[in-house]
Amino acid sequence: MSELKQYQMPMVALRGLVLFPRMILHFDVGREKSILALNAAMKDGKRVFLTAQKDVREDDPKENGLFQTGVVAEVRQILRAGEEGLKVLVEGKFRARISQVLQENPYWMVAAEEAPLKTPVIRSKTMEEALMRIVKDSFEEFCYQMPKMPKEIIVNVLGSGDPMYLSEYIPSNLPLKIEDKQQILEEDVLSKRLRLLAQAMEKENDILGLEHDIYDKVRESMDKNQREYYLREQMRIISEELGEEESVLDEADEYRRRIAALTLPAEVEEKFYSEADRLSKMPPSSHESSVIRGYLDLCLELPWNRSTKDKIDVVKAKAQLDRDHYGLVKVKERILEMLAVRKLAPDIKGQIICLAGPPGVGKTSIAKSIAKAMGRKYVRISLGGVKDESDIRGHRKTYIGAMPGRIINAVKLAGSNNPLMLLDEVDKLGGDFRGDPSSALLEVLDAEQNDTFRDHFVEVPFDLSQVLFLTTANDVGMIPAPLLDRMELIELSSYTREEKFHIAKEHLIPKQLRRHGLAARTCKITDSAVYGLLDYYTREAGVRTLEREIASLCRKAAKQIVAGEAKKITITDQTLLDWIGPKKFLPETMGAVNEVGCVNGLAWTSVGGELLQAEVAVLEGTGKIELTGSLGDVMKESAHIAVSLVRRMAGQYHIDKDFYKTKDIHIHFPEGATPKDGPSAGVTIVTALISALTGIPVRRDVAMTGEISLRGKVMAIGGLKEKSMAAYRAGLKTVIIPKENQPDLAQFDRAVLDAISFVPVEQVEQVLKAALAFPCEEPVEPVAPQEFTPIPQGSRRKTAMIDC
Repeated sequence: MSELKQYQMPMVALRGLVLFPRMILHFDVGREKSILALNAAMKDGKRVFLTAQKDVREDDPKENGLFQTGVVAEVRQILRAGEEGLKVLVEGKFRARISQVLQENPYWMVAAEEAPLKTPVIRSKTMEEALMRIVKDSFEEFCYQMPKMPKEIIVNVLGSGDPMYLSEYIPSNLPLKIEDKQQILEEDVLSKRLRLLAQAMEKENDILGLEHDIYDKVRESMDKNQREYYLREQMRIISEELGEEESVLDEADEYRRRIAALTLPAEVEEKFYSEADRLSKMPPSSHESSVIRGYLDLCLELPWNRSTKDKIDVVKAKAQLDRDHYGLVKVKERILEMLAVRKLAPDIKGQIICLAGPPGVGKTSIAKSIAKAMGRKYVRISLGGVKDESDIRGHRKTYIGAMPGRIINAVKLAGSNNPLMLLDEVDKLGGDFRGDPSSALLEVLDAEQNDTFRDHFVEVPFDLSQVLFLTTANDVGMIPAPLLDRMELIELSSYTREEKFHIAKEHLIPKQLRRHGLAARTCKITDSAVYGLLDYYTREAGVRTLEREIASLCRKAAKQIVAGEAKKITITDQTLLDWIGPKKFLPETMGAVNEVGCVNGLAWTSVGGELLQAEVAVLEGTGKIELTGSLGDVMKESAHIAVSLVRRMAGQYHIDKDFYKTKDIHIHFPEGATPKDGPSAGVTIVTALISALTGIPVRRDVAMTGEISLRGKVMAIGGLKEKSMAAYRAGLKTVIIPKENQPDLAQFDRAVLDAISFVPVEQVEQVLKAALAFPCEEPVEPVAPQEFTPIPQGSRRKTAMIDC
């Protein structure tokens, strides 16, 4: 392979221009650096290296602001233009690349290396011919959209059969982007260069086509408006001559009749009559008259005096709720109480309920059941992502495209002034420069104000006091305090494993079988399969994922039945492995043996309770405390409190009082990628520390939860129902809980109460006595300020706080 030639010559940076070999280019030069470079070139062979600069706004570009590939050109002519500028005519000779910058001042001097196109080992003439046809077709389309293209260029392109010539001639003569031209110039392979050229021309053709479409539409719109104006003027004159202006008066009279038939409040009636009078004085084709028509049509369609009669039967309502939903005893009881009060006092106001809980637990469907039980119309407004106050209150009718807010629109769709209105996802309201929709809701949800609710579009008061409002939320903490103060909060916790099983058997499976055209005699899902879905394929608070998995099983069963592979399908836990795949979640189980420094804690998550082990390792060191496992600030504080508490109790358990100086303590919570926070792991950390420092193992069948204080007091926590379910799933026998949480056991599942012994405690010494497996020969007698007795397995109550 022959060595490439190198040339030393002046360089000129082109601004907004790209020169190709064998092409002639005129351009103006005004920068002093470029003028000096051209003068030097004229003294030495008239050759100059031309390359484009990357940013056309730079007057003095640096080396990194220039493209490395350019063209060696011969200066044909230089003419003076004005006092300081030059007009230059150059002809491109060959492509070259900068190999070295020899000088930057007073003008660019570079060493340029010739850069010929690469010749492929196997050259495909057919491919080049195809690419040339594509390029010529694109060029013809470009010329069709640019009718002023010089004929000389068209003849040269369409008459050429040289792909090299086309790849240089077309981009140098078409108004392509500088970046596209430079990319074509830099390409070493001819076929790829043609492909880049075709892409650039196709993109330019699309832009030109879009420009023509926009221009045609604008021109057509202008012509149409002028034509309509002339026709309207002619119609107006003809109508005046024929005396046909009475059509507007007839329309206004029709509105007046409709207003009189509604028996409206005096203020509302007066407003509507004034709008009808304004309409009668306006030409029918004016914009203002169409605004008034739209306003009156919407306002007169509102159910000012139309309402449905409540059909309240508490027994039937209870049966309806039980039929539609499993469990949720507290929620159903509160709803039935509300219905009973409305039966005795139909005019009661201010009963606004907020159903709060994780996704998929049935908040929205409960609202539908209530509406069905009361015989009311049901409307739902989704507030998720609403950021504009006008979404609630509407827009002024003077704006183009104005419309009423979601509240008035929902009432209109319901067709009655007393529907059940569900405000869904009220915790996801936003706010920005357009207003705060949560503040607009304050009037809507206030029973003392919403009887005169004014929508910006309607402009007159509308009575919302008969509407039964229900709201739903996932995170109560995101609801503004003034808005939350207007609602009665009912919390729905995540479903337990047994509740999910019954929901699947009684609701989800029959529903999905009907939806997929199956029947109980042709497709059966066994109890083991349902438990398998719950334990190994879903991990959620509600049942949405469970329903999707059941639907997937029904589809596969339907496929086998239709294909004739089977007449009856029975889905078992083994079928899950074949149809859905490997298990996605592993079951939580207690350890095989009692271990030192390892304690079963309990955590609350948005998808239910989980077993959370705490591990403590005591090492020789200098008193450092290491906390790992993605712990939050509150949890770290609990760990430091636990260390201080163990230092205070060291003498009771024969622990070296200087352990915090001579030992390094490492506290770890497994599953390090999962963030953890909350104070309820306090007793768990203390127990693990005492066990690790004394060498006394912890009972493997014991779990615990509770916050601790520096005085050793065990304080109340949240989410006990979910946490106890985690202990129940793992097969644990004893759960240590704060005594303040003892009332929470009232509503626990009977299966949980029968399987687990709950031990209420007040002091940390009681926790250690119940959790540590003391040696029989040397029992440690901790100081217990108060003796306790495990609570017999009966019924108690729950809470729901985010806790770890």
